[in-house]
Amino acid sequence: MENHEHHKNKEMDHSKMKHKKEDHSKMNHDHGAIPMGIAGHDHHKMMIADFRKRFWVTLILTFPILFFSPMIQQFFGYEILLPGNPYILFALSSIVYFYGGWPFLKGFWSEVKKGAPGMMTLIAMAISVAYFYSSATVFGLKGVDFFWELATLIAIMLVGHWIEMKSVLGASNALQLLVSMMPSEAHRVKGDAIEDIKLENLLKDDIILIKPGEKVPADGIIVEGTSYLNESMLTGESKPVKKEAKDKVIGGSVNGNSTLKVKVEHTGKDSYLNKVIKMVEDAQKTKSKMQNLSDRAAKWLTYIALAIGFGTLAVWLLLGFPFVYALERMVTVMVIACPHALGLAIPLVVAISTAVSAQNGLLIRNRTAFEESRKISAILFDKTGTLTKGDFGVTRIESVDKQYTTDEILRLASALEQSSEHPIAVGIIKKVKETNVSIPNPENFNAITGKGVEAKVEGKQVKVVSPGYLRDEKITIPKDAYSDASETVVFVLIDGKLAGYIALADEIRPESANAIKVFKKNNIKVFMATGDNEKTAKAVSEKLGLDGYYAEVLPHQKVEIVQELQSEGEFVAMTGDGVNDAPALAQANVGVAVGSGSDIAAETADIILVNSNPQDIANLILFGKATYNKMIQNLIWATGYNVVAIPLAAGVLYSSGFVLGPAIGAVFMSLSTVIVAINAQLLKRKIEK
Repeated sequence: MENHEHHKNKEMDHSKMKHKKEDHSKMNHDHGAIPMGIAGHDHHKMMIADFRKRFWVTLILTFPILFFSPMIQQFFGYEILLPGNPYILFALSSIVYFYGGWPFLKGFWSEVKKGAPGMMTLIAMAISVAYFYSSATVFGLKGVDFFWELATLIAIMLVGHWIEMKSVLGASNALQLLVSMMPSEAHRVKGDAIEDIKLENLLKDDIILIKPGEKVPADGIIVEGTSYLNESMLTGESKPVKKEAKDKVIGGSVNGNSTLKVKVEHTGKDSYLNKVIKMVEDAQKTKSKMQNLSDRAAKWLTYIALAIGFGTLAVWLLLGFPFVYALERMVTVMVIACPHALGLAIPLVVAISTAVSAQNGLLIRNRTAFEESRKISAILFDKTGTLTKGDFGVTRIESVDKQYTTDEILRLASALEQSSEHPIAVGIIKKVKETNVSIPNPENFNAITGKGVEAKVEGKQVKVVSPGYLRDEKITIPKDAYSDASETVVFVLIDGKLAGYIALADEIRPESANAIKVFKKNNIKVFMATGDNEKTAKAVSEKLGLDGYYAEVLPHQKVEIVQELQSEGEFVAMTGDGVNDAPALAQANVGVAVGSGSDIAAETADIILVNSNPQDIANLILFGKATYNKMIQNLIWATGYNVVAIPLAAGVLYSSGFVLGPAIGAVFMSLSTVIVAINAQLLKRKIEK
């Protein structure tokens, strides 16, 4: 890896960047007050339920409309006509139009008021022309009805919008999960008494008691007690952090096995976690403004269909043809322009790619981000739980005395560590459980201040100590004890002699190296941002051959890194697993959460890696490209058919004796829908290869 200059920033005092030779400009981030809340959560749920209900009612009514439609009967070669058949179709279709079509009519009015016609305008125009023209044929106008077209179009559009609305719910879920990290109550100390109060009643300078295993209710400073706190979901630090008097604690972190007394510093909107929530809210609002490819296509198709439709009516009237004939030409144009195929072109591809992706370990939550994953030019990884496993685990056990096997060294060391809450002890005990080694009982247990622990085990004097203890006792440290700068090593002494050592680290995932190679092959730059220390970050970066890294960064700094890369023209993907990653996941063009991480990260991200495998992100990019290509093909089918059929329906070949009638136009329109559906299904083969 080539030498790089350090990148420093006033807001990133501890963060070090080694990914560019030139110095970077200062990255500013506005922490202004933004109104909090989870507005719209219930509203989205109600809209989903509404679309679902309207779809089922429409679908049930569509079957009899199809069955009794003369055009369908003629096509399939059967005839079953009830007394008053046209009026039955009119009655059923009226319910479908006014009840099933209401969201589109309402959406049409909203788009017209904004002066931005899109899919809603096109759908409303198509169903209105079909309904009113067909109704006129029931009550005396010469022509054929399009009630079956009306019903199928509304049913297809309702199911498409129902599926789409479900994904909108994710943004508000993310904020709800962030809020839920805080406990609802706190134990306030009043003299010798302890009272449980609601979190909102907690005041600055209150003294609170935090029991073992409880969540910290507010930011503050420890006034009494020592414990290890799990801040991994907040800061990205992979191992529990030791906290004692005068140390700061963050609201939402989890206390270890000791009781703490904390003086409250920040509550409510001033707290660290609430600042994270505000950043997530900001980034999501910005992302929601992205316009969809199909909306743009619908907008132009609306203009074209309206212009050609009314132009057709005007031209035939000017040529002296009867109004009924000119109207039939116009209606045929409008029916052909119905967005059945366009409505399916993108949603169907996304539905299929989403299902196939899920089978391959990718859960897609944001379709726009997934469509655009093909553009990714830079990936920013959070280290803990993403490139690494997120556990402080045993990486190596080595014996330096032939009397003792590695299993024996682990077994004797575990006797001393079984009751400790220290991360090293937790890692050793976890390894013991994996190997099914029985843990012996220690006698005369004693802590060697700042250096380790000792006890008598099975008649032997066993010590588990730090390198500092060996140096003090003039015991030589084995040359190969440290194979990796990111490792922490403890040494096991038996009866005063060095028997072996145990190395622990937050292990790099075996899949990470291959994933990095795939990204580089696709000309994608790979960076890492972590809350871990400089030494660990550098070791991981060099081992994986990254383009650069940031160490000891805070959540708002991860957002700034993403923003800086974006300002340089990069299309950024962010991958992470903790609350500390949530704002950056939301800010990135594509946010990817690993499945082993927090629910909040998953809800904020656009895509979730079920198996926490970085290599799945490479699959994501390939899936994104294949899906986008299929969308373009479908849009060409959906709109290309219109390019040919609309002029024929308008009557451009009338002088040659050929005019595309309404019935044939409707059949061709349905055929384009079938072609689009089959083409979308072919995506399964492409992805599964």
